[in-house]
Amino acid sequence: MEASVAERWAAVQERIARAARRAGRDPAEVTVVAVTKTVPPERIVEAYACGLRVFGENRVEEAEEKIPQVHARLGSEAHIHWHLVGHLQRRKARRALGLFEVIHSVDSLPLAEKLSRLAVESGRVVEILLECNVSGEATKYGFPLHRWEEDPSQREAFMEAVARILDLPGLRVSGLMTVAPMASDPETVRPVFRRLRALRDFLAKRFPRASWAHLSMGMTDDFEVAIEEGATMIRLGRAIFGERPAR
Repeated sequence: MEASVAERWAAVQERIARAARRAGRDPAEVTVVAVTKTVPPERIVEAYACGLRVFGENRVEEAEEKIPQVHARLGSEAHIHWHLVGHLQRRKARRALGLFEVIHSVDSLPLAEKLSRLAVESGRVVEILLECNVSGEATKYGFPLHRWEEDPSQREAFMEAVARILDLPGLRVSGLMTVAPMASDPETVRPVFRRLRALRDFLAKRFPRASWAHLSMGMTDDFEVAIEEGATMIRLGRAIFGERPAR
C-alpha cells in the first residue's frame, strides 16, 4: 500500500532533523519547498493539512491552472506561499510575477532586467535567487560557474552581472540556487553543494550590502547531503508526494 502524504512528510521531517544534527544545525533553518509538478490540487491540499506551507511549481502554465484551484479549495484564510523553481523564459516573466512570491531560477542579467521592469510597473519588490550552474552539466540552466574558483574570467563575468542585478529596482536578491547532477550515490554531488556555498560566502564578502541568506539546493535524492552542506531551502517532490505518474 502506498504511503500517504502525511506518512511521507513525517519521514522527511525526521531525515531533515538527522541531517541537520549531523551538521550541528537547527532543522528549523531549513525550509521545505514542496514541489508540486504534476501533483493534483487535492494532494496539495492534503499536504497543506499536514503543515506544509511553501510549494514550488516548475512551469508557469501548470501553475496558472492549478494555483487558483488550490486557493479555491483552501479558502481566503489560507497562508500558502508559491515559489517558481523551474526555468523561466523572459516572455513568461509577467505571468510568473502574477503567481509567485519567490523566483529561484534567475539565470541571466536580461531576465533580471525584465523582472525588474515588471516589478516596478506593478509597484512591488520581488524576491529572487540567482541560479548557478556549478556542476558544468550542459543540460543545466544557470550562470556558468563550474570553474569560478580557478577561472578569473568566469568569476569576474558573474561578479559584474551580480553588481548590475543588485542595482536593479524592484528586486531583492536573497541567495543562490543550483540543481545538482542526478547520481545514485548522493555523496558524489557533495562537492557541487560545497562549491555553491563557497560562492555564496564569496559574494557575501564582495557585496555585503545584499542578503545572501539562502542556498536553494538539494532534492529528493540528495537533500540530506545538501543540508549538511548548508542548504536553507530544499526542493522535494517525490519524497512528499510519491512517484510522478507516467506521462
